[in-house]
This record gives sequence, C-alpha cells and structure tokens, in this order.
Amino acid sequence: MKDRLSILGEDWKKVEELIASSLASDIKLLDDLNASLLENSGKKLRPMLSLLMAKACGKVTPDSIKFAAASELLHNATLLHDDVADQSATRRGKPTVFSLLGGTASVLVGDFWLVRAMETILSAENERDEAIRLFSKTLNNLAEGEMLQLGKAESADTTEADYLRIIYNKTATLFESACITAAVSAGADEVLRQAAGDYAVNLGLAFQIKDDILDYNGSDIGKPVGVDIREHKITMPLLGAFVNAGAEKEAEVRARVAALDAGDADGAAEIIEFARENGGIEYAEKRLEDFRQLAVDALSPLAESEAKQCLIELAAYAAGRNK
Repeated sequence: MKDRLSILGEDWKKVEELIASSLASDIKLLDDLNASLLENSGKKLRPMLSLLMAKACGKVTPDSIKFAAASELLHNATLLHDDVADQSATRRGKPTVFSLLGGTASVLVGDFWLVRAMETILSAENERDEAIRLFSKTLNNLAEGEMLQLGKAESADTTEADYLRIIYNKTATLFESACITAAVSAGADEVLRQAAGDYAVNLGLAFQIKDDILDYNGSDIGKPVGVDIREHKITMPLLGAFVNAGAEKEAEVRARVAALDAGDADGAAEIIEFARENGGIEYAEKRLEDFRQLAVDALSPLAESEAKQCLIELAAYAAGRNK
C-alpha cells in the first residue's frame, strides 16, 4: 500500500487534505468525532483505486481529486449507518460512534459525511451530472442490497445469484462509481470507461468474497469467525458447501441457519465446520480467483503504465489479504 501511495505522490496528499477540509465544522462535538474517524479510516482503498484509474486512463485532474475524495466520504457515511443497523460496538479495533453516543448520533454523522460527499462532487468543474448520476446509483444500490440481505437473512433461502447481487450492491457498486468517475475525470473514451467499470465490479466482488471467506477462516486482526452465520447471512463458502452436500443436507442446514440464535457460537461453529468439510472454502476461493482474473482481464484496453500495473497488483492484494 505504501508503494502505491508513493506513486500517487502529491495527488494523494490533495485527496487527504480535501477529505479533511470537507468535514470541517464549528460544532466541536462533530469536529472531534470527524477527526477521530479520520485517524482510524483504514486503507482508503476506494480513493486509491480512483486516482490510479484516472492516472491509468490519462491523467489526474482537479476533478479526479474531488471524485476520489467523495468516494471515501460516501464509504464512511455508509459505515456509520451500518454500525447502527448491525449494532456494532467496534470498527477497526476502535469504539464506534454508535457505541459511544448511540444510534441517533451515528446516523446524523453519517448523514453529514454523505452530504459533504455530494457537495464535493458538485464542486467539480466538469462532468458533475454524470458523477452525481453514478454516485446516486450507488446509494440506491446500497439501500436495495441491504434490504435484500435482510429479507434473505429471515428466509435463509439465499441462492448464489442472490448473493452476487447483494455483494454487488453493498460493495462492488462503490468501487464501480469510484473507478468510472475517475475515468470520466481523465477524459477517457467510452471503451476505457467500460473497462474501468468492469475492472471495478469484478474487483469489488472478489474483495467481498474474500471478506466472507475470512468470516470462516479468521483474520490477522483477530476478527471473530462466524459473525455472518449468527446474523443468518448465507455467503459463498456455505453456498459452495451446498453444491457438494446434496439437497437434503442443504435443506437441513438452511433451516438451522434460519433458527440460529445470535449468541449461539457453538451452533455457528458447527455450520462453519460443515462448510469446511464439504469444500465450501475451496469453492469460494475458486470463485474469488474467477473474479480477480476478470478484473485483470478488463484492464486490457488500457495502455501499459505504472498505474495499470498497480491496479493489477491491487487485484492480487484483494484476493490474498488476511485482514
């Protein structure tokens, strides 16, 4: 990651400065919360992808900086809302706004970040309408994906097609808008814009499948396993196990998932073991590799460059990370 940031140089510094300045407020509580969130903001993968894509498609422009910053602002807005929906006490090892001040505060701060993201997009000199359209589509997808997941968690009848739609809506769609707006900002033609979108969607799917594998295998940051199962979420490892286990066993396990109590760690562990014994992890890893390769292949219309190589390496990172 440090190597990627060194390639972006001053452009990355401008993105970070714009994010910070966009969040400035004379309300001390809000300003303090925003400063704390920025200190614990993770890898900033989406704005990094956005800048690299702009660079690979031509050049980074002032609008590229704005669209990249907006992608991070929007991402964190959704996390603040997710913490309320999921009742999350911690994120990245730190207490959430939800745990410190409650759901109302977390939603309001999330709304603030969302509005500042929209204002940042609207400050662009060119292609504002296209960028607003793309990011608005993302917000629509995020809401629909969350509702689809909630419905499927209740019925426990998630198919692989359902799952792929959910993870496109909840994860890949923001990768997509970040990369397409980057291509737009760089003046890319329709072929390169399509390539940027295809790369981003497949990268996002691979990224989320990896997250779901880590929920079965554990991660380097000590995140507990089985969180998804206890929330009745059927993801790729379990879907893969169903392929191998047969219809009767699948129906039995689906019923157990639907009836699982949120605090039933032993029940979740048994379902995880079922997935492992029936090749679910291997199946998920194969699907992950399929999407990683599709992401790399999508970049073929782009000219060879250092930025393009970084995008290829980031696809490998998404597939190989352990946190």
